[in-house]
Amino acid sequence: MPRPYDLPSMTALICFEAAARNESFKTAARELNVTPAAVSHQIKALESDLKCDLFLRRSRGVELTEKGAFLFVALQRG
Repeated sequence: MPRPYDLPSMTALICFEAAARNESFKTAARELNVTPAAVSHQIKALESDLKCDLFLRRSRGVELTEKGAFLFVALQRG
């Protein structure tokens, strides 16, 4: 069933915010009491919904893309 106005899920946005703030899916998962795979799944779903990459995956953590940084700032501003 499509979501109203096709907005991203709150769960995905919470996972994104934690991962962006910590620059790590693993640390975000620990903070949110979920598995790193669950965080990764939510981020992939959010990237699919928004049709853009939000993170650059590195061997030691993640880095925000330009669009990811824009979303992170927007979420911080409320």
